[in-house]
Amino acid sequence: MAHGQEWIGDVVEWATRASERLTWLDRPSYRLEHVIAWGFNLLGAGSDRMRNALNGTYIGHPVHPALTAVPVGAWSAAVVLDVADIANRQRPGFREAAQLTVGVGILGSAAASVTGLADWQYTHDEMRRAGLVHGLVNIAALGLCIASWWDRHRGLHGRGRVLSGLGYGLTVASSFLGGNLVYRHQVGVDHSTNELGPAKFVPVLPADHLDDGVPQRVVADEVGIVLIAHNGAVHALGERCPHLGAPMVDGWLYRDSLVCPWHGSCFDLGTGTAIRGPASAPLPTFETRIQDGQIEVRRQRGVRSEPPDEVSAYEG
Repeated sequence: MAHGQEWIGDVVEWATRASERLTWLDRPSYRLEHVIAWGFNLLGAGSDRMRNALNGTYIGHPVHPALTAVPVGAWSAAVVLDVADIANRQRPGFREAAQLTVGVGILGSAAASVTGLADWQYTHDEMRRAGLVHGLVNIAALGLCIASWWDRHRGLHGRGRVLSGLGYGLTVASSFLGGNLVYRHQVGVDHSTNELGPAKFVPVLPADHLDDGVPQRVVADEVGIVLIAHNGAVHALGERCPHLGAPMVDGWLYRDSLVCPWHGSCFDLGTGTAIRGPASAPLPTFETRIQDGQIEVRRQRGVRSEPPDEVSAYEG
């Protein structure tokens, strides 16, 4: 049994690694990225709102992973209902329910594809190739399920079962690639530092060494922080963009926000909230003050570095 599990794991690992080595996908993938960018540009002033909606900026986390649960769940249910229909020919309803769930999965898959493209647009190298394969397999599954729904609608339920079963198999295979993108390449994961920083104010930079509007990196208790002076105030934010970990010290000031140097995400200087995607999670922020000519920072109040004493597992 253990050897069988190892064999399956080796096959899955080979398949995921193989998708990352398909360098011939680079040229068409970048052409597709340009088409996506062109499509957003056609929206004019509404392009930022559409990007934010598709990337999950408004809700604080990516939309795509949540939407993928719809086709996977619906097409799983369709398989169960098809088996129930075959086993219980005299009982009506299973056939119609299976067709309905195939249709629900189609709608969910279409929505997941659009949000997935919006997230994939900002990937690079191995993750870009794996993401493109992931998307192509999902499109093939979607096509099979659309054909299945149409055959069922025409009364060809046997062929419809076969087509949706094949589509479901491709969806399961694609889910492995999707998991690889999240857990190995960390697409959609918050890349900003989760280190807390100092609990008390500590000096990090002489105030006269910070030029207005120019980001500058400092270190407080081994935590990297980006300082930026604007409108008479000093703001302190995390050093890594939550989207893919870009160094925010290389970013620039735009109105009242700090812009990511890689993909243009904008973060509010005061709160760290993402106000333009593709980032969805906020940048960490720190409290600042100027004391004796020194800029001092500390973590935001209300953040605990360890559990309350009464629930600590390390008390003697």
